[in-house]
Formats: sequence, C-alpha cells, structure tokens
Amino acid sequence: MLEKVVIGGWVRSSKVEKKEPAAASPKDVSCAESLQSRIPFFGTIIKFLAGSASEPAVREKLEQPYSILFLQINDGSCATSLQVVVHSAIARVSVSQLLPTGTCILAEGVLQEFSAEGDQQKPSAKEKQAIELTVEKILHVGTVQNSYPLSEKRLPLDSLRDCSHFRPRTTTVASITRIRCALTLATHTFFQSHGFLHVEAPIITITDCEGFSNKFQVTTLFQRTIKEEPNAGNETQGISLETVKVAIKEKTDLVEQLKRSESNQEALAIAVKDPRKTNELAQQLEAREKSKPGTAVKGYGVNFNEDLFSRQTYLTVSGHLHLESYACSLGHDAIRCADDYFRFLCKWILDKCSTTDVDFLTKRTNKTIIKRLQSHMENSSEKITYKEVVDRLRKVTDKEFETELQWGVALTAEHLSYLADVIYKKRVIIYNYPKELKPFYVRLNDDRCTVAAFEMVLPEVGTLITGSQNEERVNMLNARIKEFKLPRDQYEWYLDLRRHGTVKHSGFSLAFDLMVLLTTGLTDVKDTIPFLRSDSKKINN
Repeated sequence: MLEKVVIGGWVRSSKVEKKEPAAASPKDVSCAESLQSRIPFFGTIIKFLAGSASEPAVREKLEQPYSILFLQINDGSCATSLQVVVHSAIARVSVSQLLPTGTCILAEGVLQEFSAEGDQQKPSAKEKQAIELTVEKILHVGTVQNSYPLSEKRLPLDSLRDCSHFRPRTTTVASITRIRCALTLATHTFFQSHGFLHVEAPIITITDCEGFSNKFQVTTLFQRTIKEEPNAGNETQGISLETVKVAIKEKTDLVEQLKRSESNQEALAIAVKDPRKTNELAQQLEAREKSKPGTAVKGYGVNFNEDLFSRQTYLTVSGHLHLESYACSLGHDAIRCADDYFRFLCKWILDKCSTTDVDFLTKRTNKTIIKRLQSHMENSSEKITYKEVVDRLRKVTDKEFETELQWGVALTAEHLSYLADVIYKKRVIIYNYPKELKPFYVRLNDDRCTVAAFEMVLPEVGTLITGSQNEERVNMLNARIKEFKLPRDQYEWYLDLRRHGTVKHSGFSLAFDLMVLLTTGLTDVKDTIPFLRSDSKKINN
C-alpha cells in the first residue's frame, strides 16, 4: 500500500544515474525525402523549383536527458538509512548540490517497496521488507560547502573531536547517543519499579567531603590565583602556608577596593562570600542526606572532581548516578542492589538495542559487545575483600606491578585490571577497604581498621560502581571528622541528621560514562558523550 509522507534528514551517501531520452518512433517517408537523403544535389533542385513559397520544415524539439538520484538519508532516529529517489526534473537545485554528504533535505513523496531502477541499490536478502521514498516535491535543501569536515567517510572518532559540534551527525556517535538514552530510561525503569524517587542533586555546594581535594572557585571575577603542586607529605590540602597568606592578602585588598568604589555590588558580594564549587562526593552526600529518612532517592548529574590521590593532578568531567537507600546494610542490600541494577542494564540493552545500534557498533567498534553483555548478565560476580586482593596479587610471579602492593595502599588501575582480566576473567566486587582510603562518612567496621565500602570492577573497563554503608553513629562521625582535620561547622547539618532519628543507610554510585563505554565497545570515555564539554582541542585530545 502506497503512503504519502514527509521525511527529512542528512545525506549519508549518494549515487546518480543518467538517463537518455527514448528513441523516436519511425514515421512514413515521402519519395522526395528519400531522394534527398540519397542524392544531396537533388535536394537543391527541389528547393530552387519550390521558390520562396516553400519554408524549411521545423525540426522537432528533442527530449533532454535527465538523471535519477539515489540518496541514502538518515535523520538520527536509527542506524539504518532510507533510500530516497529523486528525479532531476523536480530538484529545486542543481543535481551537484544534492549529492554531497551532509546535505540536509526535506521532501514529500510516496513510500513503496524498492523499485527495479538502480539494481545496485536493491536491498539484501535480510531486508525483504525494505522500502524507499519516491520524491514528488522537495521542500527544503540545506547545501554544504567544500570545507564540510564530515565529507570523508568513516572518520576516526578521535579526529572528530576537532569538530565536536558535528559529532552527533555521524552514524557512530548517533548510535552511541541512542544507547546512552536507553541506559537512562533503563535506570529510571529499574529504580521506579523498586520504589525509589528521582531527585536533582545540587551541583554547587560549600561542603568538602574528602578534605584532601581542591575546590573550584565559582566567581564572575577574573583574579589571579596562586596554586602550587600538591605536597606529597603530610599537607593534605596541597597548599603551603605562604600561598594561603598571599591569597588572603589579595582577597582582603580586593574587598577593601570594592568597598571604596561602591560601583559593583555584585562583585563585592561575590568577593566577600567567595562560594566554592566542590567535588563529586559533596554532591553525592547532599543528594543522599537531604531527603526524608525512609525514602529511597537517586540522583543523576554532572560532577567536577579534582583528584589528588595520584601523583599527577587531573580533571575528570563525567556523569555519575548516585543512589541511597535507608534501613539497609552493605552486604545484603547495597551490593546486591548494585549487582542487580548492573545486570538489568545489560539485559535492557540486549533486548532493546541489539538489532539496531548494538549490531552496528559491533561491526564498527568491537565485535564482542553482545558476547560481553550476555556474559555479565548470565554470570555471577566474584566477591573478595581488600585484604584477600592484596594477598592474592602479592603472590603473582608472572608480572611486576609498578606500584608495590601492601596493606593500606590504594589499588591502581593496573592491579584492578590484572585481577578482573587475568585472574577471575569476570566482574569482581571488592569490599572492606582500609579506613584511610575512604571518606569520613563511611561506616567503620568492628575491627576499627576497615570500613564498609565496596567497588565493582569489570574486565576492560575498570571500576564501574563504588558504594558504602554510611556511618550512623554520631560519636564515630565526630572522631572521623577530627581524624580528617575537616572544618566541623561545615558538617553540622550532617551531624544533625545522625543525632535525630538516625538509621542504617547505604548507597552506591555508577560511572555512567563507563557504562556507555561497556555497552558500545568504545575504548575512550571521551567518545561516550554526544557533545564534548570543551571546545579546546588540547583538552579533547
């Protein structure tokens, strides 16, 4: 059944076939025309005898040649393109302007099964129901210039970072974006079916949950900041006393100058208050705690974290999902919930996306995507304590780790990779970490040396989920705040929640970009987001 529709999209590929006009049908020829064709001189005699009364016959107008355009159009809704057939006679612009990759077309026409024209464009045996659009009217044409960066086919993903604003137009990034959307929908489906509420966590806060992280300063003023490399010794703040004194003096001078001028009240207010942007754990903490006890909550947002655990300071900008559940412990509740949630995501992608985007990315990025997701969904995880991990890795003889492993040392990516990829060859859940490696609010175990925290580590991906049971005992929280040398006044609101009607509570966070990395077969987390968060080539590459 024919159906008239309006479609729009961008040209992915094109082909043109030139058609010659049909040969004219034969007609009766007179004796004079026959003699004229055989004896040219006889034609001159006939013309002389006829005189001026005989006018030359008007030559019939020949039919002009035309072209048929076969365009593969994609609007970003799926990985498959639609074939659009355009007759050159109805094109609003020249044929050469319709063919280039990236041309935007809006057209009205009739959907029907593939025609016999353009045999090379016919569907394969798997596409018996494939259709095409025969264009009757072109409504809009958005032409491209020769400098269009996506004119080349199959550009590497890293090269697309130089023109990040065009990345969503590529089939690969569009498929990644749809899978990311599917993961978001699966997340809402899973938690809402288990009675969780979705909240928007605050991005800007003054709470420093770790005590050893530098904060980002949010201000409309451009002022010179002095920052030194973090001290590897006992200065957990990473800033020397002299640097602090200089910064305080500059701050005081700026406030006095603004007070005297009385011309910029906004700048004065900012200089006096000096709000600061904190790290990821502050957002997680407020999302978890500033909700009513007994109500499960999940939040998703963008986090800015400057991590000073490693020797080199680096800036990560990534999406995380944070979850908190009350009246639950670590082992029987939080870890099980995290594992169930992860397996649910794997199954959702296999059920909803495997026939389109996952199949496309399997051919384009990684052939093992479906196999990996099926393995994670069907197999259980390996649970092991931090102490057992250290003991197991110290017995390894066929590999020498860059960081010497002993009790209290943070597990590096190299350690985790060997554990998940080589030893167990499946996802591993590590729990009961040394208290020095986790934030102050993680619940202290009975041994007074470890805390109730866990991490889920995946082969080829790394740490995907981190979680903990949080401390509900006020005296323990006070001791931990003092141990971390944190400003107590910043945490009075948190202590109040523990003083009045406290309850056991646990939660976890999922690195959403890494989950996209797993389900798309990519190798660089920068390629998991449709729009890069910076237009700087230096940062993006």
